[in-house]
Amino acid sequence: MSDQIYILFRNGLKWCKVIGKEQWYIQIRNFKTLKWAPEKILENNDIPPDEVPLLGILEKTRELDKISWEGDELITSWGAHYKPENSIDSQEKTVIWADRSDNPLDVVVLDDVPVAYIFTNFYGCSILVKDGYQDYTPLKLWKDPQLPEGERGIEHLGSFMVTLRDKVKLATDVWLPATRSGPVPIVLIRTPYGRLKQRNAHLYLVDRGYGLVIQDARGRDDSEGRWSPFINEKDDGEDTLNWLAEQDWCDGNIGMIGASYSGAVQWLAAATGHPNLKALISLVTAGTPFNDIPQRGGAMLSGILAWAFQVSGRQNDYSKTQREDWAELLKIRPIRDIPRKALGHDIPFWLEWMDHSHNDEYWQKADWTKYEEKIKVPALFVSGWYDDDGIGTSQAWELCQKNNPMPTRLILGPWKHVFNTTREIHNIKFGNNAVRYDLETLYVKWFERFLRGQKNGVEEAPRAEFYMVNENKWLQTSGWPPPKVKQKKFYLSSEGNAKTSGGNGRLITQLPGNEPADHFTFDPQNPAPHIIDVSENELNVPENYREMELRDDVLVFTSPPLDRDMILAGYLEAELYASTSAPDTDWVVRLTDVDEKGNSIRLVEGLIRARFRESYENPRALTPGKVYKYNIPMGKIAVRFPRGHRIRVQVTSGAENLVFPNHNTGRDPSDDIEMEKAKQKVYHDAKRPSSISLPILPDFSKNI
Repeated sequence: MSDQIYILFRNGLKWCKVIGKEQWYIQIRNFKTLKWAPEKILENNDIPPDEVPLLGILEKTRELDKISWEGDELITSWGAHYKPENSIDSQEKTVIWADRSDNPLDVVVLDDVPVAYIFTNFYGCSILVKDGYQDYTPLKLWKDPQLPEGERGIEHLGSFMVTLRDKVKLATDVWLPATRSGPVPIVLIRTPYGRLKQRNAHLYLVDRGYGLVIQDARGRDDSEGRWSPFINEKDDGEDTLNWLAEQDWCDGNIGMIGASYSGAVQWLAAATGHPNLKALISLVTAGTPFNDIPQRGGAMLSGILAWAFQVSGRQNDYSKTQREDWAELLKIRPIRDIPRKALGHDIPFWLEWMDHSHNDEYWQKADWTKYEEKIKVPALFVSGWYDDDGIGTSQAWELCQKNNPMPTRLILGPWKHVFNTTREIHNIKFGNNAVRYDLETLYVKWFERFLRGQKNGVEEAPRAEFYMVNENKWLQTSGWPPPKVKQKKFYLSSEGNAKTSGGNGRLITQLPGNEPADHFTFDPQNPAPHIIDVSENELNVPENYREMELRDDVLVFTSPPLDRDMILAGYLEAELYASTSAPDTDWVVRLTDVDEKGNSIRLVEGLIRARFRESYENPRALTPGKVYKYNIPMGKIAVRFPRGHRIRVQVTSGAENLVFPNHNTGRDPSDDIEMEKAKQKVYHDAKRPSSISLPILPDFSKNI
């Protein structure tokens, strides 16, 4: 092993030195004094491996250092696929080789010699660089004069128990710049996943002059009280903001950042209209209870059980998501009993969910859209096409466009919920540019603008950036959806087909004529699948539905092969005319991209539980045999359908693994154990023209 010095940076913050001798040694940095500890042998627990697997990276460098970095693709002994990307500095012979694996380890190569390794995960961008080569890496982004200088030192002020209005106390930790001349702006994170596990990912903010406050949500880790997901976060967030504003180290300007659950708590805090909340960075935020989590379209998510098991104890335990018996567990009835039979004990919040089957006062405590007139705060959004909480970002974005006069900005990538971590999702390949290195510097600029008042132009940039699937380009627009998008209806039709069950339908652009209804039987004991691995805890992946479409309970409507590229960019919605023999049932509409080989790749879908067709507050039973019109939102996408591909719409009544199937009985699904088959009809004639509305973008070749 060569005597080589590496420096590990995390989100621009210098963490440690690694010295290569006869074995790996490390010098750990004291963040308060900025001094280095003496050398010691590197051990796994020196850097938490779930954040930056330092020893694993260093072991891989043994092979990566010996590779001849030439050609169009390289494959390592551990199966990583590398392809060359752009250089950081066009004046130098520098190339970044992009790792096509999840949580990629990219390699910066200068004159055929690796000089740095870039590790990107959910928490941001970490760089292990040979000392002296920092400017050949994304660390150059941190030299932007619009960013505050670092190297201020980090002081852990301590742990505090913040008292709420009902006397419950929440565990809260505070970090401040060690070098400061007075009060500072504060960035707040509220989390159910362990406050001390979140700190390392965000200390770079303290290094740049911000106070960092991380708090365990009610009933989580060291906080008191009983946890009911989302239900108490509005009041708890307001009380925490009040406490922060009173501290002598807070200058009165407070921002929030966080992903998923920690995104939703931002919107619940903003719903209070708190005057000290000045900026949000909303990452893959969860949405409201009946639109996103734990119910979607009024149907209880079954895929959320992995998450429910993960947070079933006071501490987060990801290992509980990893099971091989999900298929059996999801069939347990009543669904109220699943946690007890799977884990050996009940989950209190699951029982609460079972007791509230419609959007009553319990759920409305978690619905921040009810307070939209109070939300007046600048917000930066990050989400992805395959984010299983993508509905939350859409809800918050649209709310802001309607009522929020403050600046907003949106980034939509080709990402899962664990965003910016892969260039391929379930064998769907994107460009090397699918992983970005610039998000953390953008976060700091957002806070600089709205917590410190620096006029850096961050809000003047194009308000929306999005990734075009199948084109593998980032585009910028003045808004989302792009202003040039035109909604166009495609009608379902079976005209000219020999059968009206199981598919063979067409998508047409004219109103259909007098056509018979398509029909199928929906058996809740054998619903059509939503193709996911529940243990992965990602519910919206772009899988291939080719085989699923052969089922008799799936109607398929397909366009002719396209004679030119078609570009979609925006929101989709289905309008379905349908009847059933049951007093309640579900309707699922899915859009896929069909290639020349017949592969049918999921893009988006929407679903609705029929009893909630009018509102989530007042469910109404169906009259069997009566035709109803259902308006079904289907999410958002930006995708190029290449010439020769076909557009396909599936209609069915099941989405096994995503939601618990409707029993078709009309009884409370939480406790119902009986199931009935339903005879379903989908109408597409001149008077009942079932359709899907697609957002057509006429010009995608340039920024618009």
